[in-house]
Amino acid sequence: MVIITEKEALTKPINFILKKTRNPCDAKAASNAHPGSPSSGEGKEAAIDVEIQDGGMNRLEAAGGSEPERGTWGSNLDFAMSCIAYAVGLGNVWRFPYLCFKNGGGAFLIPYFIAMLTCGIPLFLLEVSVGQYLGVGGMSVVGQLCPIFKGVGYAALMMVFLENVYYIVIVAWTLFYILNTMYSLGSGLPWSSCGKGNGSWAQDNCFNPEGDVPYNQSEPFLLHGYSEKDTQTPVEAYWNNYVLQISGGIDEVGSIRWELAGYLLLAWLGAYLVVWKGLHGSGKILWFSAMFPYAILTILAIKALTLEGAVDGINYLFTPDWNRLTMSECWIDGGTQIFYSYGVGIGALLALGSYNKFNHNCYRDTFVVCSINTFTSFYAAVIIFSILGFMAHEKGVEIADVVKSGPGLAFLVFPEVVLQLTPSAFWSLLFFMMLLALGFDSQFCILESLIVGLVDNWPDYLRPRRLKFTTVMVLFMFVLGLPMITNGGVYVFQLMDFYAASGMSLLWATFFQTFAICYCFGAKKLYTCIEHMTGQKISWYFYLCWMVISPAFMMFIFIFYFAKYTPIKYANTYEYPKWGEVLGFIISSSSMIWVPGYAVYYLWITPGTWNERLRKGITPVIKPRSDAISAIHHGKLFPDDDDAEVELKLVSSEEDKSNNAV
Repeated sequence: MVIITEKEALTKPINFILKKTRNPCDAKAASNAHPGSPSSGEGKEAAIDVEIQDGGMNRLEAAGGSEPERGTWGSNLDFAMSCIAYAVGLGNVWRFPYLCFKNGGGAFLIPYFIAMLTCGIPLFLLEVSVGQYLGVGGMSVVGQLCPIFKGVGYAALMMVFLENVYYIVIVAWTLFYILNTMYSLGSGLPWSSCGKGNGSWAQDNCFNPEGDVPYNQSEPFLLHGYSEKDTQTPVEAYWNNYVLQISGGIDEVGSIRWELAGYLLLAWLGAYLVVWKGLHGSGKILWFSAMFPYAILTILAIKALTLEGAVDGINYLFTPDWNRLTMSECWIDGGTQIFYSYGVGIGALLALGSYNKFNHNCYRDTFVVCSINTFTSFYAAVIIFSILGFMAHEKGVEIADVVKSGPGLAFLVFPEVVLQLTPSAFWSLLFFMMLLALGFDSQFCILESLIVGLVDNWPDYLRPRRLKFTTVMVLFMFVLGLPMITNGGVYVFQLMDFYAASGMSLLWATFFQTFAICYCFGAKKLYTCIEHMTGQKISWYFYLCWMVISPAFMMFIFIFYFAKYTPIKYANTYEYPKWGEVLGFIISSSSMIWVPGYAVYYLWITPGTWNERLRKGITPVIKPRSDAISAIHHGKLFPDDDDAEVELKLVSSEEDKSNNAV
């Protein structure tokens, strides 16, 4: 449901590679201008030839009864750079370190690595290879592989909608730092000392451990009696008291932060203009997007690793607190972060694989992309924990107590390290521009995914009104995001981050998608397809994961989460009220309900006996790409006659429909 038509570039690689491609709705308009075209939904097809040769991507679509040829990567280098661009995102630089610190450092890594080996890498290969074999992408694929589970696509679409609402708040925070850094050029960064915030954000407990005054001679100690553990650094005070102006809890909503509201509106305007013009980029943008974050992170890493106390921070990152493993939140955070980071379960990988050539080595690419993705997460985490070690050393406290863990960890740590660089304002702007690029890139993708998914579900009404519909949706999501920029907004933000597009809901959708592909389409069939497409044997470990290990691990996390349920906390100190927890479960249920809800709806409206309805609901109704059809005809795929017969029936049924339409 997220990525339906082959015109829509919804994953980062495709965004950058489809240079100067027409707006997706322009293509739809062209189809509407030719009522016989495949996109128009009419039976008879007219001849429409469209050739796009931009950014390393060649696409040729031919009609007149022949199957459209799907676009493919122009070269291995283009695909390699796309993998790097795909790997680098806020999920790696912002979310992974925050969850790691929240769950006690090394303890988080245990469920993370287990999930990576049992689910992340195997399911990445599963989705990419399905897209490559069928030549189509998007969550609608699940409904075609197993019609009764079409609700998985709707669940993914709902998660994308909720992710749109809260994800862009990070972009608003980033814009706040960029513009406030620019305002203060020439006078030092606004969070460089407590003196910058006297009378505003610097409260009685603000203490700069890097200043010239020892703590036992400082105002927080002499005048107010604070222990050093209870003080706030200027960076932390600036974030909590000026950027967020945070309240005491979610039940203290307070007023809207109008400055943040302006930045939120600016962020939505930027996203809207890009989606309105259509997602496109050039080869230069591809290279820049892939390498710029690594360049900035490397500069920060060189400085962070040389700070005093950095080794202690890295030790904390890799030393597990075994008691944390008894908490369900650690397992669901670590287990589902791999899905969130790899893009499993929301249709992006199906689309990515569908643009591969039929004989592309997706088996090799799985290890390349997953390795780069995980490396990026750890690269960012090592930098952040090195800085945390430095902050703890300067403050004289344990690393776990140096800052209050929360979704703003990156905004507490990276501003600290840029103070150690000269000129600090220059490096601050570079870092936050990098964060802005990552945030906008992700936001463009998920916004386009949402709009395309909705438009393609109701094409007759929404396609001619796509621009107006996009405008209405952007304004609607902007309004929904306003509660997250109030004084109590960060508490709402954490609820959204935990319950909306990760955790239970993502686990739920991924489980049923895996079931639909492996038990309805057939894991053994797919295993054979991969060997034929890549020309090499793949490990039976993947087949075992698809059929048993991955579903079992997902079920384990889901059951363990409820069996050992612990309420969500903000900064490991603030406990949400009961109604806040209920609100979180309602947010998760808003996407999860689509899977069983659609299954009941399907069984209700489908004619026939209950056995006939069920059999029809688990029978694939999708046609493979032309290369796969040719391989089936020549007996290269599915030596088992039963499998070949099923596949060829799908092909024959499509041909019959076409002939009848003519």
